[in-house]
Amino acid sequence: MLAMALAASAGLPATSALPATASAESRVTWGVGIENQRKADLGDGRYLNPILAGDYPDPSILKDGPDYYMTHSSFNAAPGLLIWHSRDLVNWSPIGPALAKPLGTVFAVDLVKHDNRYFIYIPFMRAPWSKGLRSFANIYVIHAPSMSGPWSEPIDLRLGGLIDPGHVVGEDGRRYLFLSGINRVALSADGLSTDGAAVKVYDGWKYPDDWVTEAYSLEGPKLARRGDWFYLISAVGGTSGPPTGHMVIAARSRSVNGPWENCPHNPIVHTRSAEERWWSRGHATLFEGPGDRWNLMYHGYEHGYRTLGRQTLLDPVTWSADGWPRAAGGDLSRPLPFARTAQANPHGMPRSDDFSRLSLGTRWTFYNAAPDEAERLRIVERSLVMHGKGTGPGDCSPLTQLVGDLTYEISISMELIGDVEGGMLLFFDDRLFLGMGHNGAKMTTYRGGKPSYWQEPAPTTRTLHLKIINDRHIVTFFYSIDANAWTRHGLCSEASGYNANTMDDLVSLRPALFAAGSGAVRFRDFRYRAIAATNTRDSHLTPAGSAGKVYLE
Repeated sequence: MLAMALAASAGLPATSALPATASAESRVTWGVGIENQRKADLGDGRYLNPILAGDYPDPSILKDGPDYYMTHSSFNAAPGLLIWHSRDLVNWSPIGPALAKPLGTVFAVDLVKHDNRYFIYIPFMRAPWSKGLRSFANIYVIHAPSMSGPWSEPIDLRLGGLIDPGHVVGEDGRRYLFLSGINRVALSADGLSTDGAAVKVYDGWKYPDDWVTEAYSLEGPKLARRGDWFYLISAVGGTSGPPTGHMVIAARSRSVNGPWENCPHNPIVHTRSAEERWWSRGHATLFEGPGDRWNLMYHGYEHGYRTLGRQTLLDPVTWSADGWPRAAGGDLSRPLPFARTAQANPHGMPRSDDFSRLSLGTRWTFYNAAPDEAERLRIVERSLVMHGKGTGPGDCSPLTQLVGDLTYEISISMELIGDVEGGMLLFFDDRLFLGMGHNGAKMTTYRGGKPSYWQEPAPTTRTLHLKIINDRHIVTFFYSIDANAWTRHGLCSEASGYNANTMDDLVSLRPALFAAGSGAVRFRDFRYRAIAATNTRDSHLTPAGSAGKVYLE
């Protein structure tokens, strides 16, 4: 009854007030987008999370009139900080990257508009390839006249040892950053330097000692103003680890100077059982959406698919009579209503690439890129020529892209030029990947982040076509001389363990192209095709390649 009342108070139909855990028999299908990619919009005025499928963690969202912009932690990807645009919060189109050359590993940012200028406050974590970063964690800022740029070079705010900036303008008209801890620092009027030291201003809300979490980890402060109140939304419980760890807490004050009063029904978002659809839900932004309806945007791991990383989730908010926000979407496993506008964006982008142009920062990003990494790439007659680097997948800065489907197929054609090994992978990080490489004389099979013992009898050739099918973690490799008759690789892998809890690295398993050595690889016709999935953990898709050795298209 309470959930129904909350839904009614927000103007939502009662069906949006969900039970804590949806039935395992629910077989709602996601919308089908470009290349069969799953999308949230069901086409009937409802959406089904995730809003952005795939590794889009720590969402920072900005309301700018009727427009909404969002970006995410980009970690070791370069270019980084891909900006997305929407009018209805459900359909999102990419604009482009804001950060051409990251200075380090990019953690959770804050996307801000102030005095008709746009800002992104960025924590750069020192990486092995970083130069000039003074601390393990360093807060910088970039700014631009519009979301499409041009974005400035990063400016050092000289804040060390803190992460997760959250910008707010106080009742005094001054600008502040709230940071992990929760600490606060005043900013100059132009937002490009600090005005004083960072000081601790809030101790957080303490959950019971017997709750199963990763760590307390008070972080991710985001500020919102509604009426006379400032609302401080934070994360505790650790962003990975047990599925019941991460959570969202709220506090409020009539002043940015506090004192901060904790919400009486904290946590306002929490995965309470490993049986739920979404795990480790947290790192939220509270904001006003279309039609004066408030929402929370945050991330979570999909039950059984940690390999996809932390995906972006949208949760409608109702307000209690005494002015506290309540998440109204239950465990987000069932469809929710939304107001689709006439100006709704086309959602997503193609993952396939004919290499007619270079799409760095949108479709493709480098992993662990040096500042001059893009010089390794050339577009030549609808092909991507990638010059080699390093000795193998682990040290060659492969070219990767994100995916958000449970089952998909990728393929590529490659031609080897000179002394080089080229190939295609499912890549988690430089310590964990699987896939195929070929140097013209032999094929190397990669599993567990290293060459496998398996000696695949692939032909000696300088031109080869490669295919990988990931069918709900069952990964099958194929190769072909002519792209018609495909030979199934002798090994089949189970890849559910390629995730953050295995490697203590908050990224995802994703397609990658690599070139290692002193030569180059000419890649042609990268294709991506998703296989539509239902919203059911126990649904089954027959593993590809189960009926024979050679396959004809």
